[in-house]
Order: sequence, then structure tokens, then C-alpha cells
Amino acid sequence: MSLEQVSVNKAFDGQLFKYKFKSAALGGLSANFNLFLPGNASEGSKVPLLTFLSGLTCTEDNAAQKGHFLGPAAKEGIAILFPDTSPRGAGVEGETDSWDFGVGAGFYLNATDPKWSKHYNMLTHITLELPQVIEAAGIPIDFKRQSIFGHSMGGHGALTFYLNSVLSGEKRYRSVSAFAPIANPVNCAWGQKAFAGYLQGGVEEARERYDATELVKRLGKEPVHILVDYGTGDNFYKQGQLLPENFLKAARDTGYDEFQVRVRAQEGYDHSYFFISTFGEDHVHFHANFLKA
Repeated sequence: MSLEQVSVNKAFDGQLFKYKFKSAALGGLSANFNLFLPGNASEGSKVPLLTFLSGLTCTEDNAAQKGHFLGPAAKEGIAILFPDTSPRGAGVEGETDSWDFGVGAGFYLNATDPKWSKHYNMLTHITLELPQVIEAAGIPIDFKRQSIFGHSMGGHGALTFYLNSVLSGEKRYRSVSAFAPIANPVNCAWGQKAFAGYLQGGVEEARERYDATELVKRLGKEPVHILVDYGTGDNFYKQGQLLPENFLKAARDTGYDEFQVRVRAQEGYDHSYFFISTFGEDHVHFHANFLKA
């Protein structure tokens, strides 16, 4: 699982690296990721890590290039990891038939349907495998200080990774934020399609592990640090794919106030990187409060 450097670009006095390696979690396929290291990172000075999970159809490149995260991260001395959104080249029948399932749409889970389970294991790939290969390569990141954020499908991934980590007592991530997340996927078309395909138990299996609204109901009094932004002009919000109100209601009913779970409706913004880049700096600063504490 040794890393091969594909490219490097200087940005904001740091460096954006693209790496590839043979991924065991993804069934032996080659996997790419981008990693931004701020200028202060060194062997004697490990930096905290913020992981960004992208949305449907994206690769590891979209957010690195358009998210407006690198400058704020450089100022805060935080590294950012940009994984891909699915395995590539698995050759599973049907994986390229639609834009919202299969390639570019791994949904940040571990598949249990035998057709998909050899390759579609983005949960293990991101939470376990990537930290292991990065650490083994001697890259100066402090994995004891991690937070996570994401957009749309990636917002779903970020919220569920974080909430499951809290529920398990592992507390892998110090904070989570999301831009226009698919916040209640068992009740929207995108989620129902993904879960019916990837999981043997379909939606009911997903309800236990892969739905942020269901997970937050089970937290009790565990302290959390959650920020969600969505745009009122987002067509996917209007179509009922995101359902942030369901997540907010579940959080409030569980007893979380706006200091622990903040969900903000941003007037007129859509689902695009124009929206993400507008609030990107705000989200990096939010995480810095916890990563640098």
C-alpha cells in the first residue's frame, strides 16, 4: 500500500499533493487522493487533519480546486485530505449506468450486497485505510486531531462518520460540518436508491448506520460540535433530497441547542461550488476551534 506521488502544486505557501496507491479496501484497485499540507508541517511539527468528502459525480479534485479551503487552512496550520467519491475501474455491471449510483456515487458506506461488497467500501477506505497509508509514508499529520466536513453526499458521509464515531465512544473526529448534506437519506430518493443497491438489508440496514437524522436521535447527552449550511435556492433542497429540517428537529428533540448543533439556512444560495466557496473559510475556522484546542 505504498504511496506514489502523482503531482504537487505550491499553494498558499503550502503544497497540494496528489497520491495514488493500490487500495485493499477497494478490492485492489488504484485509488487517488489529494492532500494539502500547510507550510508549517514538518517531521518535528505534525499538523491536525480536516477531511473533505465530496458530492455525487465528483473526484478528489473538485473541492481542492474550487472549495476555497486551502488559504484558510494554510493560515490555521491545518492539513486537508480530499478522497475520491467511489472506487474506479471495478467493472461491476451497472456501475456507470447513472450519475447518482456507482462510479462517483459510493455513498460513503461499506457495501453488503455481494455484487458491490468487494470494491464499494468507502467507509473503511477513508476512516481506516487512508490514515494508515499516510502515517506509514511518514507524512507529518497528527491523527489524534481530526475533524471532517463534506458536501451533499459527502455531507451525509461526514455527518454519519462523525455521529457513529461519537456513538461508538471512539470519537475519531473532534467536529463535523456539512454543506447541503443529504441529511435524512432513508427518506429521500438518492438515499433509497443507494441503499437498495449497496446494502443487502436496504433502507432498514441503512437506518442503523447511514442516516444522520436517525443517528442523532440515539446520542443522548454526548457533547457534539456540528455545523450545517444549506441554500434556500438549492433545487435539490426544494426537491426534498436534503431534508435538513428533519435533522435539525431530531437534534433539538434529543436536547441539543444551537451551540452544539447549528443548522443555517443561507438565503438564495444553490447547490454549487459558488455556495461552498462562499462559506468555505467559515467552516475551516469552525473546525480550527476544536483542532487547535
